[in-house]
Amino acid sequence: NAINGARSLAQTVYYFYAYFSLTRQLPDSFKIGDKVRFSVPSGNFGDILAGYFAYRMGLPVDKLVIATNENDILDRFWKTGRYEKKPTYGPAAAGGLDSDGVKAHEDGVKETLSPAMDILVSSNFERLLWFLAYEFASSAGMDDEWNKKQAGQEVSSWLSSLKNKGGFGPVYTDVLESARRTFESERVSDQQTLDTIRSLYREVGYVLDPHTAVGVEAARRSAARAPTSLPIISLSTAHPAKFAGAVTLALKDEEGFEFDSKVLPPEFVGLDKKEKRVREVANDWMAVRVLVKEEVEEELSGQR
Repeated sequence: NAINGARSLAQTVYYFYAYFSLTRQLPDSFKIGDKVRFSVPSGNFGDILAGYFAYRMGLPVDKLVIATNENDILDRFWKTGRYEKKPTYGPAAAGGLDSDGVKAHEDGVKETLSPAMDILVSSNFERLLWFLAYEFASSAGMDDEWNKKQAGQEVSSWLSSLKNKGGFGPVYTDVLESARRTFESERVSDQQTLDTIRSLYREVGYVLDPHTAVGVEAARRSAARAPTSLPIISLSTAHPAKFAGAVTLALKDEEGFEFDSKVLPPEFVGLDKKEKRVREVANDWMAVRVLVKEEVEEELSGQR
């Protein structure tokens, strides 16, 4: 899952593949060595951390754009240098759509139209913090062992404050400036998400899922600040069929739009009418273990 470091390493392939695809598609205007920006819908920070790894490997990245929804803890860090939960409770935490899954967390994360990004604390962000702290420690002129130890202690202190006090910062100016050299951030509201799904559909007929829409809107804003010749690639993160509620809400009034024909893959048509098989099991890992063994034995014996 998204906390596994191996996943981020595998995701670095996306960035190299996209970069070299661009050189093939635009051979007259984009050459190997030219820089590019990437806009990445970000919740747990794993996918954009992969972009940072690609950058450290030598990929010519101009900026990595962190695209957040209304759970904007990452955007606030890049704007202020403070990493604070600032949970929201009551009516302010309401929103999103029941059909899209996630309810407001007890700590107050807001439910949005892009539920996979409804995260208060990004576990992979800790990994970037270490690199930022290591770079800062290296400026002291000590040996590498000291730099690594100092970085670990700094990150440990920050995370302790996050756990016990709900946040930390502002971080040192040099640390924040280092983060801003490679990254920039944007916050995209639910309404802006819907507007982006609608506008891109009108422009090119493509249906965005709500998470990708957050990335596209952030990319548009970043493009307005960037040189006109600088390409920006927005990473897509999900199929719109997974988020029927948000997509339909955005496009229901568009002429000619019909979810089943425009969005739903043929393999999914009628899937909700098929037989459902459910096994109930006690809330106990030993009971789950027994059930898994039974299922595997049935499968191997050819009874299913």
